[in-house]
Amino acid sequence: MSQPLAGLPARENLWRTEQLLERGLNSRAIAQLVRDETLVRVRRGCYARGNWWTSLNAAGRRRQLIYAHAHGTRTTSAGGFVYSHTSGASLQRLHLWGVDDKVHLTQAGCPSGVSHGRGVVAHTRHVSSREMTFVDGLPCTSLERTVVDCCLMFSARQSLILVDHAARLGADLQLLRNYCTALAGRNGVVAFRRALELVDARSESAGESLTRELIHRLKIPAPELQYVVRTPLGEHRLDFAWPRRKVALEFDGKTKYFDYRPTSEVVFQERRREKALMEQGWTFIRVEWKDLFREQEFKYRLLRALEQGSDGTQPAPFRRFPAG
Repeated sequence: MSQPLAGLPARENLWRTEQLLERGLNSRAIAQLVRDETLVRVRRGCYARGNWWTSLNAAGRRRQLIYAHAHGTRTTSAGGFVYSHTSGASLQRLHLWGVDDKVHLTQAGCPSGVSHGRGVVAHTRHVSSREMTFVDGLPCTSLERTVVDCCLMFSARQSLILVDHAARLGADLQLLRNYCTALAGRNGVVAFRRALELVDARSESAGESLTRELIHRLKIPAPELQYVVRTPLGEHRLDFAWPRRKVALEFDGKTKYFDYRPTSEVVFQERRREKALMEQGWTFIRVEWKDLFREQEFKYRLLRALEQGSDGTQPAPFRRFPAG
């Protein structure tokens, strides 16, 4: 049976070791709480409430690891650094894909040989005042500088996801292009340049960015993004649309069905929406994450739908293509 966290504020979820000791827990008791999973040791000298930690998604955990680092080093670090790279992106809630949980920070120099600890990556570079901001009270690199630092260590697809979302949040694209020009010849700049060539702020998720990149790379005619169709049930917005062919492609990520409203309500509304569009002759293709890595099948399904779609003069029959 897990020992209760007696005396700890119900609204707090992160504690330094000394805070636990101050509340009457000794090292043996703390170790037992970790074994019971009542506490989780998220980094050296910092613990989290177990049930709260396990409830976090990947993005949430990345942010909390940064908060844990800041919390755990509050009394042991002289400061002088800013959170950067994927940590800066996590604090600013940018879309990330395929990244690890390491905490990245940047400082002007390395004044001592003291390690920042396991799971922390320290970068050495001067950060000017215009390249710095504060998020949730923590110092981090600006939106544009964060994008640059991440893209220099990302693949082209990871970079596109990030740049799309940054553009959606209002990033200065001309400043990013200036950075890219100045960094010519650096490792990773090719992926950065590619993302800037393809950037589109209309992509609303990582999945939509990857879908758009795949369509472009497979040399399939470019679709309209976030295309609005009017029906008797109102306006409906399609992720990707080829209006002349009346073909729509929708990316189905889990968050589409599990965020904000009960799943049954969302699915019901989706069915009503599809029925209304079907009556107007639209063909639907739905893809999930796994479909983006079955490129030949993806290309065949989409091209077949476009070939069979309407040319603007004849209605196209409704066809539902299986997701896998």
